[in-house]
Amino acid sequence: MDNILGSLYIGNIDDAHTPPPNISALLWTALESKLAPLPQGVILGRIPLREYTEAVPMDIESGIAWLERHLPKHQVLVACRAGMGRSVSVVIAYLCCVQGMSFDKAVEFVRERRKGTTPLPRLEQTIEKVKKRRAKPA
Repeated sequence: MDNILGSLYIGNIDDAHTPPPNISALLWTALESKLAPLPQGVILGRIPLREYTEAVPMDIESGIAWLERHLPKHQVLVACRAGMGRSVSVVIAYLCCVQGMSFDKAVEFVRERRKGTTPLPRLEQTIEKVKKRRAKPA
């Protein structure tokens, strides 16, 4: 498990099964994997992303919204099976859409903190679609 920014962490399935005591919210980003019951009091969110495939913009947008609701008041772990593709992609999207980073800067920022970072295919284009959706008035 690696700290990315403030109270935001990225980890793998092992980290998700046994989160450290400081983690109070977990965003699970893997479609195909099941989680063991979480410790009492840990808030769970789920985003159904497939490994190695382009993400659906609505799923990425849902992940960003979940993070916005839970950061910074919770210590949040974003995790998937390996903690290198889907979880990092949601965090990169959050950094771009909420923190205002460029895509390249967000990838570099996460890669410096999480070895093996491999964003999902066409993530930059997916993030641009999400930004457009978020910019539309409600």
